[in-house]
Amino acid sequence: MLREWQKECAEVALEKYQSGSPHFLCLASPGAGKTVMAAEVARRMLALNLVDLIICFAPSSAVVSSIESTFSHLLNSNFNGGLGAVGAAYTYHSLMYFDKSFWDSLQRHRVLVVFDEIHHCSGDSLDNANMWGGEILTQVQQCASYTLALTGTPWRTDNMPIVLSHYTDPDGEICCDYVYGLHEAIVDGVCRKPKIVLINSDNLIFSSEDTVQRFGSIADFLSETIASYQSIIWHPQAMKYVLKAGCEKLREIRKVNSDAGGLVVASSVEHAYQLLSILENEFAQTATIVTYHDRDALSKIAYYRQAATEWIVSVGMISEGTDIPRLQVCCHLSIVKTELYFRQVLGRILRVNQSKNQEAWLFTMATDELTLFSHRLAEDLPEDYKILQLQSDEWSFPIHGAESTFSDITQRNGIKKVKGPNLGMDFSETTASSFAVSDQTKQLKMGYLYQQVIDAFLFSEI
Repeated sequence: MLREWQKECAEVALEKYQSGSPHFLCLASPGAGKTVMAAEVARRMLALNLVDLIICFAPSSAVVSSIESTFSHLLNSNFNGGLGAVGAAYTYHSLMYFDKSFWDSLQRHRVLVVFDEIHHCSGDSLDNANMWGGEILTQVQQCASYTLALTGTPWRTDNMPIVLSHYTDPDGEICCDYVYGLHEAIVDGVCRKPKIVLINSDNLIFSSEDTVQRFGSIADFLSETIASYQSIIWHPQAMKYVLKAGCEKLREIRKVNSDAGGLVVASSVEHAYQLLSILENEFAQTATIVTYHDRDALSKIAYYRQAATEWIVSVGMISEGTDIPRLQVCCHLSIVKTELYFRQVLGRILRVNQSKNQEAWLFTMATDELTLFSHRLAEDLPEDYKILQLQSDEWSFPIHGAESTFSDITQRNGIKKVKGPNLGMDFSETTASSFAVSDQTKQLKMGYLYQQVIDAFLFSEI
């Protein structure tokens, strides 16, 4: 059964196509059901005899698999590119390997081309296009009778325009044909209302051979550029704190939803295995891991989707488009801190299902960027994201820390802070191992850790 926004968007798209405009851009919140809407557009265009074939492109194999399943079901036809199929789905990377015969065969048919997460493809000309955008401009446009572009985050972090998109002049704001934002999705019960838990410290101590520096927050520490964000998310006690907080929340939810799951987004394969070890050995959680090194990643994701395993730890495999509705808790420990990626990760826990408890919780570190992004989740296109470059000044400086101490902290500096989780560990002695950089003299102690809960929709009409 289609949601109201999906019906309305499909109707608007058909009206635009039938009026002579071949391109349509839909901005819809992650988790709102863009793929189903696109399949409905395809179904109607086939029924109206406007197209012969449907071709879809997506950023990853996991998303391609989901598209194949959805389109096959809703179109009641094979969607694998084989004999008798009404279409097929491919990764954007596949664009680089199609030969001339592929494009020639498409030109003999009326084709609707669907681009999932179109922001991966840039360029309004070959001069500024990336590889995928260039193939779309030179090849896809030549054979597509109609194009349907989908995105939940309509901006890029490299200051480039999204391919096939139009922008206002001189403001540079992207022109969307249909917008269904997270606020609307929450009001309609289409997406969960997220809460962001920012983990901070008010007494970080950075010591080197001849100096000791103290910092009142993670943001203050990072602002000095003496170390990278990696030194925080790789810190043993920071990892344990964030995971423990996530485990406690997931345990609460699973008292009602017995199969609720949690996602841990790691910064690297090595980092992922460290986090997996903590989940299994420190907190007795059931967990699986998927990374871009796994040949069986898709089957692992498919199994986790239907299983009752508590956690899935991911590196680059479950960032956007992957549909696992039972995910309700996320520990975001990726080194990537752009707003685009933050929203994509959050989208993995926003999909509603039939369970009674529909909470969504994301745990991450309280950097300046992530704090800002958390506060403005209700904005579909933040004011400073038109065609804008978001740069990172991070550099690799992998300090890993020594001891951590936890305490009850309340009402300090006007911010409500809550007691952190009890890890069941004794930090009274400074016996934790010290992970030093090249000169073996630099150490980071995390100090007091606490949580701040951000609800970007607290004052909205929900």
